[in-house]
Amino acid sequence: MSILTALARAEAVESGRAQPLTTVRHTHVAQRPLVLVPLALAGEAAAPLAAMVGTDRGSGRLLVVANPRDRTQRFQFVAQLAKVFLAYVEGCSRAVDATHTAKLRYAEAPQVLVPNRGGVEFIRLLGRSTRFRRTYGPHPVHRTVPLLGQWFTFLRERADHPGSAMLLAMTELLGEHWATGQSGLEDANLAALLGWIDPPDGLDGAAAAELAEDPLRWPPAGPSTDPTFDNEILAPALSAYARAADPQAQSRAESALGGAIREQLEPTWGLMWRAVDLLRARPAGASVEARWAIDRDVFTMYHMSLAEGTALPQPRRDSAVAAAGRLDRLEREQARYEAQRALDDPLVMAEFRLSGEAFTGTVVSASPNRVDTSGKKAALRPHITVQTEDPVRLEPGALLVSPARLSQQAMVVSVSSVDVVLELSKGMGRSTKQAPPGSVPEVGEVVTYGPVSDAYQPPGRFPSREDTPWTHGGPPPDYQPNDIDAAEDWS
Repeated sequence: MSILTALARAEAVESGRAQPLTTVRHTHVAQRPLVLVPLALAGEAAAPLAAMVGTDRGSGRLLVVANPRDRTQRFQFVAQLAKVFLAYVEGCSRAVDATHTAKLRYAEAPQVLVPNRGGVEFIRLLGRSTRFRRTYGPHPVHRTVPLLGQWFTFLRERADHPGSAMLLAMTELLGEHWATGQSGLEDANLAALLGWIDPPDGLDGAAAAELAEDPLRWPPAGPSTDPTFDNEILAPALSAYARAADPQAQSRAESALGGAIREQLEPTWGLMWRAVDLLRARPAGASVEARWAIDRDVFTMYHMSLAEGTALPQPRRDSAVAAAGRLDRLEREQARYEAQRALDDPLVMAEFRLSGEAFTGTVVSASPNRVDTSGKKAALRPHITVQTEDPVRLEPGALLVSPARLSQQAMVVSVSSVDVVLELSKGMGRSTKQAPPGSVPEVGEVVTYGPVSDAYQPPGRFPSREDTPWTHGGPPPDYQPNDIDAAEDWS
């Protein structure tokens, strides 16, 4: 926990209300997200019990597995979920982004919202358990079942990419934007978290969060269920369905089970849409749309590869080289995402200022028309000196950028106890002798400089698959789905 976050939590305790950690929203919120609230059978991580799913807050579709231990019914549930999800995906691919002419890009991409990290894990397990299922042979499934598994696996992998907004856990998304007066573990309770952010009239955050601990008022947000509900309501309802001796009795038992589960899911369904409203009320950061464009690019390529039958198999485990390359990409994306958030948001930039990676100060001298003649070609390279009281822990040669002049780069020339000398490049037109007015900070101007968001970071160097060292298992065989994959357990 950073110093500023700790301070915000202390202020939340004192004021009785969650405190903002950002001035803008750093995540895209789609006009038509797909909200998914899943429930799993206790003791079986990916055995679905029920789900409420839909894109309209007033008409969430309830899917229930009357006998979660019955293989056929479980795959019928997955087929029903696939029907809803695949229709949503196809709806996102109907329009093309006409403003992007470099390559084909859909105008939208799917955005799936789940209540918490457990919902993300549920999607991972459900995708893993279904993507290799066969539509023929022993225990065939509907053709949409493996397709849903492929899409769920794609979404779960995409969720690991910093800044991606295709699969989001609502508790984590809210926690990035507000600090509450409770622990991080308590923030995993969606009702308690929203109680701090938007408490009912007459209550403060602590009182609203205390009410959220009552499972009768606010049942768990899934995929786990309340043990009391399991013992007193769910188990008898499942037993009544199993004992039903005729279709009429079975229908009554299934209706009673569905009614009981609906009462468990509807409170969370309402909380999810309430959270969406709170997020939409905040202005989006300047870099949000660019990250969503990347999501749309990735979605477009994957959707087309599935349609053309060229999508690569999704193995259960990455090879050593693939895993190392993936980790390297994620680390570089994380650094870029953090820099973009800082340039969009002064509150996030303050975290960088505290760590010495950014600073704010006053320009005390400037040489706007300085020309560097040390290279083969003379180049306009103004120098400015910024006086700051921030702790600066930057080495000469470090590249920075100002939120006020995003197209311009500043290289640290020297750092003293109070002064930072910067050399400016880019963002000053094509003249090699004179900088246009306003392109170089003037003496007396207050400026902020932080990390460059789009600076090139070379990828790590890794051996090819064929040269994987023996210490990491040697060259892996080409992956082909097999019967073991098709029979993979729901866990």
